[in-house]
Amino acid sequence: MNRTVIVTGGANGIGKELVIQYARQKDNVVIADVNEQAGKELEQMCIDLFLKVSFVKTDVSNIAEIENLIKITVDRYETIDILINNAGLSKWKSPYELTVEEWDKVINTNLRSVMFASREAAKIMKRNGKGGKIVNMASTRALMSEENSEAYAATKGGILALTHALATSFSQDRIQVNAISPGWIETGDYDSLREIDHFQHLSKRVGKPSDIAKACFYLTSDDNEFITGTNLVVDGGMTKKMIYEE
Repeated sequence: MNRTVIVTGGANGIGKELVIQYARQKDNVVIADVNEQAGKELEQMCIDLFLKVSFVKTDVSNIAEIENLIKITVDRYETIDILINNAGLSKWKSPYELTVEEWDKVINTNLRSVMFASREAAKIMKRNGKGGKIVNMASTRALMSEENSEAYAATKGGILALTHALATSFSQDRIQVNAISPGWIETGDYDSLREIDHFQHLSKRVGKPSDIAKACFYLTSDDNEFITGTNLVVDGGMTKKMIYEE
């Protein structure tokens, strides 16, 4: 396909799977991540497999580094076709104890980065006249919560609102913006999960990073010229299951 794809937070977890899967489709993939060691290791692994992947160290909470990421990508590949805003961090801490600095770090990494990475990528998509596709990684935690998750939940809820706002603003430039809300996606040892972990899902299994990759492929397909401004929940039906404690 030879599209150019940026994956923020692409060195580990879901992002790593996205990098590998898009590269296997013959796309040019840029890993943007603050973890330099993991990013370079993934870059080398992909190069060894003859995949077109490059790493750009990027702290997405820093606007200047986002701008640098876009510049390097365009200098190297001339264009940007797909941006996947996947970078994020969590802070599980009582709202009575959460500091302003901790709050701001989560907000700037998870939410502010989506706005400004999307804006900078959209400038290139608009300039090239071909449009493009942006996918923002939200979460089922945008609509349901555990205690002490205020900062994370706020960012994921904000991403949902930002997604349909950007889809509206960018529509005249043929840029589609969608969100994906993963549920439980196991990025560690899948074989160590218990039967109860799987069977609390309607799908009867916990999700895998490859499930999110398939959702991204759907939304970023060249054939998709219609779906925009939506949120695709990929959770094995977990948030549709009514649970009563007895």
